[in-house]
Parts: sequence; C-alpha cells; structure tokens
Amino acid sequence: MANSPAEAYAAARRRAALPRLGEFASGLSFELDPFQLAACEALGEGRGVLVCAPTGAGKTVVGEFAVHLALAQGRKCFYTTPIKALSNQKHADLVARHGASAVGLLTGDTSINGSAPVVVMTTEVLRNMLYAASPTLDGLAYVVMDEVHYLADRFRGAVWEEVILNLPDSVRVVGLSATVSNAEEFGEWLVSVRGDTAVVVDEHRPVPLWQHMMVGSRMFDLFAERAGGITVEPHLERRVHELERSGGWDRRRGGTRFRPPPRADVVTRLDRDGLLPAITFIFSRAGCEAAVSQCVRTGVRLTTPEESAQIRAVVDTRTADLPESDLGVLGFWEWREALERGIAAHHAGMLPAFKETVEELFLRGLVRAVFATETLALGINMPARTVVLERLVKFNGEAHADLTPGEYTQLTGRAGRRGIDVEGHAVVLWQPGVDPVHVAGLASTRTYPLHSSFRPGYNMAANLVDRVGVAAGRALLERSFAQFQADRSVVGLARRIDRNAEGLAGYTEAMTCHLGDFLEYARLRRQISERERMLARHSGAARRAEVAESLSRLERGDVIAVPAGRRSGLAVVLEPDSGPSEDPRPLLLTEDRRAGRLSVADFPARVQVLGRMRLPKRVEHRVPRVRRDLASALGQTGIALPPRTRRRSEAADDAELATLRHALRAHPCHGCDDREAHARWAQRYDQLERQTDTLRQQVAATTHSLARTFDRIRALLAERGYLDGEQLTEHGRALARLWSETDLLTAECLRHGIWDGLESAELAAVISALVFEARGDATAPRVPAGAVSDALVATVRLWADLEADERRHRLERTREPDLGFAWPVYRWARGESLSAVLAAAEKNGAELSAGDFVRWCRQVIDLLDQVRRVAVEGSPVAAAATGAVRALRRGVVALGT
Repeated sequence: MANSPAEAYAAARRRAALPRLGEFASGLSFELDPFQLAACEALGEGRGVLVCAPTGAGKTVVGEFAVHLALAQGRKCFYTTPIKALSNQKHADLVARHGASAVGLLTGDTSINGSAPVVVMTTEVLRNMLYAASPTLDGLAYVVMDEVHYLADRFRGAVWEEVILNLPDSVRVVGLSATVSNAEEFGEWLVSVRGDTAVVVDEHRPVPLWQHMMVGSRMFDLFAERAGGITVEPHLERRVHELERSGGWDRRRGGTRFRPPPRADVVTRLDRDGLLPAITFIFSRAGCEAAVSQCVRTGVRLTTPEESAQIRAVVDTRTADLPESDLGVLGFWEWREALERGIAAHHAGMLPAFKETVEELFLRGLVRAVFATETLALGINMPARTVVLERLVKFNGEAHADLTPGEYTQLTGRAGRRGIDVEGHAVVLWQPGVDPVHVAGLASTRTYPLHSSFRPGYNMAANLVDRVGVAAGRALLERSFAQFQADRSVVGLARRIDRNAEGLAGYTEAMTCHLGDFLEYARLRRQISERERMLARHSGAARRAEVAESLSRLERGDVIAVPAGRRSGLAVVLEPDSGPSEDPRPLLLTEDRRAGRLSVADFPARVQVLGRMRLPKRVEHRVPRVRRDLASALGQTGIALPPRTRRRSEAADDAELATLRHALRAHPCHGCDDREAHARWAQRYDQLERQTDTLRQQVAATTHSLARTFDRIRALLAERGYLDGEQLTEHGRALARLWSETDLLTAECLRHGIWDGLESAELAAVISALVFEARGDATAPRVPAGAVSDALVATVRLWADLEADERRHRLERTREPDLGFAWPVYRWARGESLSAVLAAAEKNGAELSAGDFVRWCRQVIDLLDQVRRVAVEGSPVAAAATGAVRALRRGVVALGT
C-alpha cells in the first residue's frame, strides 16, 4: 500500500519517537509490513493491541516486539498459547533469539525456568496464576495471547476471557487472531475492559493462494477470470456435470464407480508439478495412518539418500529416551521408515515425541508429505506450499458437519510459505456430491464472526467470591465479551419490539368496530378455539388410552369387530400382544381371510369382545388353507356385528365452552357486518402480539444472564456447604484450587471421603473417570474389582446426586464419569509394560493409541497433582496421590515432561 510523502514523513516521525521499535526492526531479516508497523507502534505508545490477519501473515512479530519491550524495560512478558505443542515451538523460537536464561516454559506438565522475564505458557496456566495471586505475576507488563480467537471454543474458550478480565490494569494485552469479521466489536470490548486498545486488521495474504480442484487425475483451477468478474472455471463445471450425469461412473475405468485418485498418486502428481511440501487434511486418525502406509507400500520416496540420513539422525536424537521394549508397540520402525521416505502422519493420537519430530523435520524441509487431522491447523508453525483437502465434511465432536468458511480458510491458510514460496496452492479432491460452486463459496467467503463461549463455572464462582466478593464478581461477569455480545443482541431485539408495537397500533386501528371492543371479541374467539383444541386433544388422548387398554386385554380366541378399513368386519385374535401396553398390536384374522396386526389407530373406541371361538393349539396363519378354514369357522359362529353408534364429543358437554360461546353471541361486535374483515386484522394482531411476547422473554433471559447463572451456582454451592453467606468454607477453598471440567464432583468426592483408603494405583484408576472421555460409542468397560469398583460406584452415585441438583438449579450438568480408562491406567500404575497395557485395552474394546494413552495419563497426573495439593497434608489421599503421580510418570509418559 503506497503512502503519500506526507504520510511517510509522519510515519518516520512516529518511529523516531519509538526507539525500541527501531532496535527491534534492525534485528529482523525482513522489512515490517504496514500492519505490523501499526501494531508495534501502538504497543510502543503504551496501548494494548488486537491484530487480526490471515495465517502466515506474520502476526507473531507483534508478540515478539512485546517480548523485546519487556526485556528492554526490565519487566516481564508472558506469551500464552492454546496448546502445549505451540508453547513448545514458541519457547524454542524465543530461546534461539534471547537465550535460555531469559525464557521459561510452563505447560502444566512442564516447568522450565518459570521465574524468567519471558515465560511461554498455556492460557490455563496463566488463569490459574491469576486466581492464586502468584508472586510470579510481579513485574508483569505484557501478555501476548496467541490465537486469541480460540475464546470461541465451546470447551476451553472461557479461559481466555477469564485471563483478559482478571489481569491487572497495568498489563498491556497483545491479542493475535485469525481474520474475523467482527474484529471491531471484539476490539470495542477490549477497550471497555482493558483500556486503550488499537485494532489492526489486515486481510492481505503475503503469499497469494491459488484454489484448485482435482477431478480424477486432472487438476483444474477453481476460479476463472471473466469480463464480468471471477467465476467458477467452466471446464471444471463441465467435467463435474459429465460425471454427475453418468451417476458418478467413470467410463474410462471400465464402468467402475468413480473414486478419488489413490493418495500415493496425488502425492506423486504434486511432486511432479513442484507443489511439495504438502499437507493433506484427512479428518480421521486411521485415515492419516492408512495414507502413510499406502504411500510406503506403493514405493513413494520423496527424499535423497543424504536427506534420509539426516532424518535418521534427527529421529535418533528425538527418540533416544524411548524404552527399547516399547518400540514395537509404538510402531516405531514403520514410522521411521516412512519418515526416511519424506512421508508422515500428524494427529492427536500420536506419541508427543513422534509429533514433535514430524514438526521439526517438516520445518527443515526433510518431510515433504504430511497427512494430518485438523488439530494441525491450530497455530503450529507448519506451513506448506500446498494444502490438500480430501473431504469437506468433518466430525465436530457430536456429528459429521460441512466445513464452515472459517474452517476452510484456517486449513488452506497453511499453503504458501512466506519468504520461500511465490504462491500457495489449495487443492480439493472432487468426489460425487461435491459442487464446485459450493467450494468456491467456501473459498471466497470472508464472514467469520467471533462468538464468545464464556460462562461461569464452580471453580470460577468460588474464586470470584474469594478474591473480589459477590457484588464485584457479578460486575466482572457483566463485563465479559459474552455479556457484551448478549447486550448488543438485546439492542436489536428492543428495536424489533418497538417496530412491533407500531404494527400492533396499526392493527388495532384497522379492526376498530363502531359496535364495541373488537379486540375483546377476538379474544373470546381465540379462547373458544383454544378450548376446543384442548378438549379434542384430551378426548383423543383418553380415547387412545382406552383403546390401548382394551387391546392389551384381548386373549387368544376372542372375537371382535374391526370398524373400518380393508380389514373391517369380524376378526378373531390369533396372538395377543405381550409388548408395551401403550401400543399393543394383537395378531388378528378377519372374515375375508386377511391376517395381520392391528393397533390403536385402527379403532375409534374401546374394543368390545363379542364372543369366543376355539382355535387349534398351533395356527400357521401364513398358510392360505389354514386362513381359509379359520375364516369359514369364524363366519359360522353366529356372532353378529354390533350396530354402529355415534360417539358424542366432550365439547358438546363442556360447560366452560358453552359459557364462552354464549358470551360470544351476546357480544355487540357479533352483529357487525364487517365482523370477518375485522377478525382477519385481529388474527394478525394476535400473531404479532405472540411474537412480541417471545421477544420480551428473550430480552429478559439475555439481560444479566451470566450474573444470574453466577447466582444459581452460588445457591447450589451454599446448599452443599461450599459457601457460607458470601464467604468460602473450608470445602469452598479446596474447590477454588481445583481446575478441572469436573471440579465440583472432585471436591465432593474428597469432601465425602469416598477415595479414602485407596492405594496409589487404585486412586489413579478412579481419578481417571473424571478426566477421560471415550472417542465414539465405547463398550461397557472392565474395571478393577474390589476397592476400585466400589469407589467408582460411589463416585458415579455422587455424580447422579449432583446432576439432580444441577437440573433443579437450571445449571449446565457435570459430565458423567467415564470408566473407560480405569483399567489401562491401573495396570500402568502397577508397573506393567506399555505393550501389555495397550493389548489389554484393545481386548477390553477400548480404542486407545499410544499417543492417546500418554495424553490421558498426563491428564490423570494433572488432576492427581491437584488432589495432592488440596487434600489434607499427610492424609492417606494425599499420600496415595503422590505415589500415583510417581508411578504413572515413567517410560513414554515421562518422555518430554
């Protein structure tokens, strides 16, 4: 973007006034972009800053300038990230720049030089520091919040807002975000809670991104430039339409159904076209591993012998501490062979050491084809020349859903390495059902709003009460981005209510009647309609219950009348129904030789037994001759069909309905010549009034919604003995030190002593139920018998009691304990080998990779550490927790911690 001479001169004056920025910029190997300059200047002037820019645009430079300022001023800077892998990577970057003595790392299970002036940490670590009023906060001047848009995450996003709201006023916040369409709204909120904050938005990608679609073995551009603008490439649309018209069949393959090209062919094609290194996103761990195996099996090799030797050296260094006995079960040899060919997978189920090795080798250009799940898209610095999307559908934790434009942009944003590539490439593999126009919409949409997921929880409530008191706690929640957005939505709702009020006034004028109050008359008509509907529902429900009861009482040989339909006439019961009494379906044979089951829907009234006939012990009703003989016998019983009777409706005898009808006929407006025209306006009035009432309820529910939730949480905590008025009890102080999704349930288990007497391995097994979540539908898990089983039963019973209270208080329910990891973690804590533990887990029906096992063990360790600190010092539970942490932290679990 070109500046005028006057603008350039003004910018030079500003930079001269910011000598620290000059020092910082002189140490870079590139010129700062305008958005980087603007953000750094704002920071140098003592303002906070929010930077929104595409992936790969260089946002982290602004965070690194905050580090530079802190070191130059003799102050501290905390650099927070959403995940440990990103923290590790940023720690390595800053150590390389500033030296190991100046930079620390805190990620929950890793603590390196935590008192350094610059500390990289996960956001949860900083949140916990703030609530604990840690002395490490002394001297803190800057907090960099990398990937701050993560506050929209429904599971962990609240932590970002807790940090922003609780940081001392003197701390400057540097928010680094992907491009979001409501950056200004987010910035306004930051100004309201953090003071002067500059919002710097840049939508320019430093490396242009070209969009493609691969149909079979042919690569098409997604867009074409036309005189009228940019459209979908016509040759691509034509090819897709040809395939769709043939039903997805590819005639060139001899009539076989169309399939996307094999993964090895895609990699080979990309290599031939100079489009490697590439990341292929496959939304399945098994799919990633299968892709690597397919490439290796078909002989794909993307490295020279010299590069293979370098890869082996890195692997040997990174995995030197892996126990020799575990290499087989970890799939080490297959993993290393693929790496030496330049191919790898990257997903959350991998061993952390394996993932980190893949990241290093990819950054060094030694691994050139990575098959990854979407977890790689979150911040880890692994840019590629090309990104390939196999599918545009992924599992979002609850169901399979189409990629959103924001997710598409996040994934494809990794294509194009700044300073290396002239351009990046995004390739979508076509398959039947994929519309190029839809893909073009994903690629060109620029509306990605940021929505807060913030909500108060038990631990947060306890800490707010303890640190600032109830009134200030409510006020703090009112200042959250969640409430800020809710209040803004209320403004829109209020405008709609005002417009509706104008509409209601107009309708009132249109239905004005010279004979009387037509609105009153219309309400009588509405009351009559509602009463009639209610009576019809009641009558219908009563009839269905009556018919169901009579059908369930039928016995073999009973003769009844079927009133209507193709089976009308006499029928004999061949088999009563022993199923649910609310919908019995007896098997009947009719006079016209039809056999079948009838239900409540076939009878308008109670079924009467008209007589009985003898049946053979065994009736083969599917045999035509048997049906014919029985139908003949039924006709010879002499039983006659009853006369038809008309059922009198409940409405005919309802006194309230009669009163309403009399009042309607007596109303003056009943005789108006324009009555029905007025009634149509009254109907519109009624509909609009109901809509307006709904809007008013929404406003009432939205205003102060977080503070009201806080009040409901406090009420439950007071009932359970965690609060005494506006003070924390002893149990409340324990709750305030538990940071977990199941914080209150953990506190309740400790308070009631249901884990007392457990040995270390037993406590680890029971604690695992509070952190583990099975992937997909798991089978009923096996758990260790005896003390573990008893403690788990007591834990689940306590959860059920807590969940009932949460329902009564209208609070979000605590997740049910998951017992699926109890057996593996118990065996590991008792010293069994990794291969034995994983084999036992597989035999027990658990889907558990080595990486998953390590990740869940570390989460169990984290909660055990908290239990150890919260439990009474020297108590059996504290001792068991200490022993469990020691027992779990060995082998692959201890590697890298």
